[in-house]
Amino acid sequence: MKIFDISQEVFSCVVFPGDPAPKKEIIYSLQNGDICNLSSLYMCSHNGTHIDAPVHFLKDGKTVEEIELCKMVGMAFVAEHNGILGKEDAIEILKRAEDKSTEASRRILIKGDATISEEAAEVFAEANIHLLGNESQTVGPKDAPMKTHKILLAKEIVLLEGIRLNNVCEGEYLLNCAPLSLAGADGSPCRAILIQL
Repeated sequence: MKIFDISQEVFSCVVFPGDPAPKKEIIYSLQNGDICNLSSLYMCSHNGTHIDAPVHFLKDGKTVEEIELCKMVGMAFVAEHNGILGKEDAIEILKRAEDKSTEASRRILIKGDATISEEAAEVFAEANIHLLGNESQTVGPKDAPMKTHKILLAKEIVLLEGIRLNNVCEGEYLLNCAPLSLAGADGSPCRAILIQL
């Protein structure tokens, strides 16, 4: 068994333009003679490697704690693509994933500098997948991400953004990207891992 950590380190993570960067404040320090080390954290719910809940773009969408954990834990398929991911690319990725296993084809992770087009989002939405992950901090175009998000989130597809797959080859893995249980939140950081069984 081999475990791949596909998460960004939080305090040095890439931050989407306009989002606040994560910060840590030292409250107690052993070095200063305090009883223990203790710190407080401040971060955006979409910093680093994180999931998007449907309410991120949909007024009546589910919040983080309402998402079924089985969508974020299970077999997944890693596919490599760079550039705009179009309709035919999405169809081909789903076919390759299905060839591995039906379960893996429900969770798709895109390795590379890829932007999910609206047409590709429609293919994934129609396939009723559980989760779509990518290395960018947003699944859609950085200058206009709303439409792609809405297509996917309307079908309650979990979006796993900001993953790091440079050390992972295309193929089937066990994914765990369970978020923090944040009641009412539109997103949550997660420690995403892949396990090669």
